[in-house]
Amino acid sequence: MEGGIPPLVELLEFTDTKVQRAAAGALRTLAFKNDENKNQIVECNALPTLISMLRSDDAAIHYEAVGVIGNLVHSSPNIKKEVLAAGALQPVIGLLTSCCSESQREAALLLGQFAATDSDCKVHIVQRGAVRPLIEMLHSPDIQLKEMSAFALGRLAQDMHNQAGIAHMGGLVPLLKLLDSKNGSLQHNAAFALYGLADNEDNVSDFIRVGGVQRLQDGEFIVQATKDCVAKTLKRLEEKIHGRVLNHLLYLMRVTEKPVQRRVAFALAHLCSPDDQRTIFIDNNGLELLLGLLGSTNPKQQLDGAVALYKLANKAMTLSPMDAAPPSPTPQVYLGEQYVNNATLSDVTFLVEGRRFYAHRICLLASSDAFRAMFDGGYREKDARDIEIPNIRWEVFELMMRFIYTGSVDVTLDIAQDLLGAADQYLLEGLKRLCEYTIAQDVTLDNVSSMYELSEAFHAISLRHTCILFILEHFSQLSDRPGYVFLLH
Repeated sequence: MEGGIPPLVELLEFTDTKVQRAAAGALRTLAFKNDENKNQIVECNALPTLISMLRSDDAAIHYEAVGVIGNLVHSSPNIKKEVLAAGALQPVIGLLTSCCSESQREAALLLGQFAATDSDCKVHIVQRGAVRPLIEMLHSPDIQLKEMSAFALGRLAQDMHNQAGIAHMGGLVPLLKLLDSKNGSLQHNAAFALYGLADNEDNVSDFIRVGGVQRLQDGEFIVQATKDCVAKTLKRLEEKIHGRVLNHLLYLMRVTEKPVQRRVAFALAHLCSPDDQRTIFIDNNGLELLLGLLGSTNPKQQLDGAVALYKLANKAMTLSPMDAAPPSPTPQVYLGEQYVNNATLSDVTFLVEGRRFYAHRICLLASSDAFRAMFDGGYREKDARDIEIPNIRWEVFELMMRFIYTGSVDVTLDIAQDLLGAADQYLLEGLKRLCEYTIAQDVTLDNVSSMYELSEAFHAISLRHTCILFILEHFSQLSDRPGYVFLLH
């Protein structure tokens, strides 16, 4: 207000570098979030001198100069255009390789601001050589330096022409490593840059080859915005798993070293379309690669394999047999509840635990191939009036017959396993599914092994699927148990 800005601008050209530096420091403070001061500094023709100062060999000089320009440009698109028109871009890029880490940091921040909205500027920054030093800065031990370089790369990666170049120059791996940071801003800047890189088909194979999908899925993200960004990145990758991208991934699964093959199989289990599952996992050996992870001595690889197989199984079972209503026998063969164990018109009797159970051949013939073979084939029961059932309890047999006569029964957990055995013996698929459904509701960490063995014993496919999914979903808890033996064959 007292007219201090014009003489401060004049002092930028003073012969004593200490005075130059002090004047730039003052202008930097005055330009901070004050539009009137920003405009006055520009109107006093400070830009040419400030840009010359960017090229100074004196780190203290170029650090203050880049700071002034950064504050002038912040939230001021018109001034940003003037700064670029005055030739600031190349000297700012030059500061990325400065011996002064503070200048490097300010330069990266300024390039991110230059690249914020102007697509042409994004391309020019890359063309003028900014990407390689920005990537090198990602390896710095300086947290702020990494944060600003990730910020700049994130802005540059929002342009399709830059995305492949950033990945090709080695930007993917250090950005993925930054997801492990405990610094929320650094983590988010890296995630945003990866989101941009995932938009280019040429990057998808590299993303997967270096284990990017695992890192995105395993990361512990500090802020919700980062979680959302990662979810969108995975979605972008998923949308590109087709055509030439899928063909190249299948090629990698055939010719690269085993760890890369497994990473590709893992990623495809999570990202591929259900329509491509057979091509990937049967025709191109992807399933064997995932099963190989389960046999690894590395617990993390075992868990990755289990998670991938769980995802794959869920995709393959879009409508799970356990969720579908079990089919009923053809309605016209039902004799109805009133004929269950009814002597009226009965033409066959079963002896169960010494008690007679009255039945009707016509109903049994229509219900299953097992009864059809019994009465129409060469078995001794064909003409017998009384048929002994030696291996089924009365209440189990009665419930099985009730299903045959009515098409439905309530299966309780206490009888479900015995009833499953009877249903399997007499080839009653509808009853088997009812039993499997009841048993599946009771699968736990403690009993999943015995439930799986039960499914194998009675060819209970739906129950087997449920056990496999449960094992894969809870693999880490199960594998930690003493004496645990993996039971899938």
